[in-house]
Amino acid sequence: MAEPKKGASLKDDSAMRVDAALVQELAELLSTNALTEIEVEDGDRRIRVARHAAAPAFAVAPAAPAPIAAQAAAPAVEEIHGEALKSPMVGTAFLSPEPGAKPFFEVGDAVKAGDTLLIVEAMKVMNPITAPAGGVIKKIFVGDGQPVEFDQPLMIIG
Repeated sequence: MAEPKKGASLKDDSAMRVDAALVQELAELLSTNALTEIEVEDGDRRIRVARHAAAPAFAVAPAAPAPIAAQAAAPAVEEIHGEALKSPMVGTAFLSPEPGAKPFFEVGDAVKAGDTLLIVEAMKVMNPITAPAGGVIKKIFVGDGQPVEFDQPLMIIG
């Protein structure tokens, strides 16, 4: 039996190798796009990066035995011009005045300064979030009933 070369590793070469640069890039995407979680899959390798509370947490999820589906190329990052409306508090965002009701506004709707755009519930108090200026809603970053953090972008008004 041949002995391993000096300095050679006896580790199993089939073990997953974590690409630290990819994990770092995914972490930067979380911060840049105000995301809480992102996951990429390449063949049988899957990497999930999530941010909980104030500190980022990095996790590598085990590969799930599933058929490999053709992945569409990642879409180009869209550039949206306008003013970001940010949450003034920690709470839960609601896009409509009551459960099951039509949302206050949707993407593409025109708004006037002072219009209620959504509600953030904090400590059982419903806080209306109003438009700081008139414009058109370009993008909504939160879903109905989604928890929001202080200073988190809620939508873009242009």
